[in-house]
Amino acid sequence: MRVEPTSVAPNETSSEAYSLAPPPAPLPLSEASQRALIDRARDTQAVGGLTHRHYNYPARFSPLLVAEAIETFTLPGDLVLDPYVGGGTTLVEAYARGREAIGSDISTLATFVANAKLMTLTQDRAERFIEVIAGIAGRINLRLPEPPFDDWATKGYFRNMGTSQRWRLRKAIAQAVSAIEEISDPTLEALARCAVLRTAHWALDGRKQLPSTDAFRRTLSGSASLIVEGALALQKASWAFPGGRPIVLNRSVIGLEADPTIIKAGAPRLIMTSPPYPGVHVLYHRWQVDGRKESPAPFFIAKALDGSGESYYTMGGRKGPGLHKYFDQLGGALRSLASIADGATTLVQVVAFADPEWQLARYLEVADRSGWQEFGLSTLAGEEDGRLWRSVPNRKWHATSRGQTGGAREVVLFHRLRAH
Repeated sequence: MRVEPTSVAPNETSSEAYSLAPPPAPLPLSEASQRALIDRARDTQAVGGLTHRHYNYPARFSPLLVAEAIETFTLPGDLVLDPYVGGGTTLVEAYARGREAIGSDISTLATFVANAKLMTLTQDRAERFIEVIAGIAGRINLRLPEPPFDDWATKGYFRNMGTSQRWRLRKAIAQAVSAIEEISDPTLEALARCAVLRTAHWALDGRKQLPSTDAFRRTLSGSASLIVEGALALQKASWAFPGGRPIVLNRSVIGLEADPTIIKAGAPRLIMTSPPYPGVHVLYHRWQVDGRKESPAPFFIAKALDGSGESYYTMGGRKGPGLHKYFDQLGGALRSLASIADGATTLVQVVAFADPEWQLARYLEVADRSGWQEFGLSTLAGEEDGRLWRSVPNRKWHATSRGQTGGAREVVLFHRLRAH
């Protein structure tokens, strides 16, 4: 994941264009509940637990914050919705706590990862999975030819993977995927793809020195062990609850209220999500190799088609005066969510901004016009602007000339439908 400098256009994108957002009205929560949300949001421990280490999806949620929000705003059996499902963190935490859950995302890579993270294993199937991965690792041999995958190559999924530095890893990945194609069990196939995806991400994304083929094999085995550990833990956590596995939809948020699955499910008690960040460059759909060169290889590994550029995944991209396309898309999404919600729904969003001085006010203005009223935590009344800000540890984001002030900080926004 890379975040690159974003220029700030004069006039329209300066802090003078919008007044600073006023402090929000307080949520009716006990001090203990508020403190728990604050503590979980600001916890700096590494992402882990359940299936959260299956794949390092860009801009991942804190599972601790998601879990606390689910416990605070819902009861077992309630519906939780994440319309920008990304790596599936919300769905995993909801599933482990006996909540019904639905997620959606326009990215086929995101829906693949989310579905893989929701798969569970029994002990005997976990042992079988380890055997399957051992067989895949044994098929990686640089002396053998690379499987052709001509259709994928013609469509550009191996772009920037054929250099003298990366051809070995390209061959290893192709051989591993070829072996996966022979797996007849859909769950084991998906988890095997996830193991290769995790390993290839480690091997390629942002690496200056590429690992050896032997290191790739060893890391593939390690990835499989982490996946087994997570799938067993999720099996144990979800087993006691009668509900089914969460549903993952591959579609846009805009118009979600007309989706038959959403109509059947009814209003969610909690919408927990993290939309694309305005003005911040996040590569949700590519890996970066050799500096700024992008590779769509993750879609090939996941067997998920991708035909779209950055702006498709970021609600219009990060460029253009005033980010008008982004905020138009945001308004459409929030209006759709307002159509799905009812008076008992809480919308919790985690957002970062390239330039929060004007973008936060604009974001809240769009939410207000879309029917949402902002709330906050009274415990934070004396801090900054009264909102729940969190610094993201180890995030190498430099969204503006102000260093890490933008992309490396997130704000947790609370909204409910405005009373009429």
